[in-house]
Amino acid sequence: MRRSGFDKLTGWPHVVRGMSLPGAHFHDLRHTGNTLAADMGVSLRNLMARMGHDSERAALIYQHKSASADRRIADGLDELLRGNQGDHDGTADTPAPDG
Repeated sequence: MRRSGFDKLTGWPHVVRGMSLPGAHFHDLRHTGNTLAADMGVSLRNLMARMGHDSERAALIYQHKSASADRRIADGLDELLRGNQGDHDGTADTPAPDG
């Protein structure tokens, strides 16, 4: 599908007026979808495949810093560290030294 026929074929101008989003472009949906995928933690390679790009440069645009990504990293590190602490009460699984 060519860009020149997209608006006519889909009725895109009518759709964006109906959503009160004047000036919205179909590419905006692509950008939003890829940004949300990156925020979910999708790998760079998976983003590249999703977008049909061979270059990492384009996919890196979508892997920007986000609060949700920071929260997932912090939660994952916390879970990892707590998992190495035995019963999650701050004590280690190793027995107390004798003597």
